[in-house]
Amino acid sequence: MRKYWVVVGGGVGLCLCFVALLVVGTYSAAAGLAGGGGGGVVGLAKGAVPARYQPLVEKWGNLCPAINPALLAAQLYQESGWNPRAQSHAAAQGIAQFIPGTWASHGIDGDNDGDRDVWDPADAIPSAASYDCELAGYVKKVPGDPTNNMLAAYNAGAYRVIRSGGVPAISETQNYVKIIRSLEKSFARPVGRVAPSRQAAGAIYFAQQKLGTPYLWGGNGTAEQDGRFDCSGLTQAAYRTVDIELPRVANDQYNAGPHPSRDELLPGDLVFFSDDLTNSRAIRHVGLYVGGGYMINAPYTGSVIRFDKIDTPDYFGATRVTKDGAAALPTDLPQG
Repeated sequence: MRKYWVVVGGGVGLCLCFVALLVVGTYSAAAGLAGGGGGGVVGLAKGAVPARYQPLVEKWGNLCPAINPALLAAQLYQESGWNPRAQSHAAAQGIAQFIPGTWASHGIDGDNDGDRDVWDPADAIPSAASYDCELAGYVKKVPGDPTNNMLAAYNAGAYRVIRSGGVPAISETQNYVKIIRSLEKSFARPVGRVAPSRQAAGAIYFAQQKLGTPYLWGGNGTAEQDGRFDCSGLTQAAYRTVDIELPRVANDQYNAGPHPSRDELLPGDLVFFSDDLTNSRAIRHVGLYVGGGYMINAPYTGSVIRFDKIDTPDYFGATRVTKDGAAALPTDLPQG
């Protein structure tokens, strides 16, 4: 539950509705002209990696040319959701989800303290990077994108990649490569302007129809709930109308696409709020940006869906939702 500093009246809200749709139309038409990111060193998006793990990811994510910090972050998030005590039904363990046999062969003493502990991120994160680079070495002569080939080897084994001359025609492996490359974009700090969303207008249109609806904690807008929503229930429902399925909770929605800076926000971006501005896993609130510094917001119990300003001390950042980014998010993270 977050604190709000400004409540916007109905007159301003109606004006913003009109302005927001005009802005969306302008940027949708310009989508083909706006450039995405360029080349250069891959940095991490603000707060995407929990602060206690960020130095490890930045250091070991540059271990070899086939990986980068955002790619390593994507793998770790997909494996465990940054939970160092995660354990799967298949006995995979720790933040990097090594199975015991693979850990015995490929785990390293990343912090040089004399042991190799799969439960210690200071060992497990370096081991994940080291294993990636080892696999990249095995498939370095295979045609195609070396990072895609490395990821395919991680999923299906290096021999299958070599035998296939690239990513093998195995749906699970192809899907794994796509998921990690999509998540990589969500963890990377943009080096240029983020391309506008083509689905934003539809999401905003849905949310506008809900203005004035009473808030409901845990609300998904069902008939049994009288069409009421909480914050992430509203954003999930809004994007569902444009065929994008977001996760249910706000901190997972943050990873559904790249992250524009505050001065590059466009209508349709998700905007997030947290008491810990160093860790996206601590995000506790989300709204739908409509332009002019305002969002459509389902704030708290006793309130209604309304317009609010986004510039408050707990503003964390924003996400420009993409279909691939949302589809890449894990739905069955192991328990800790």
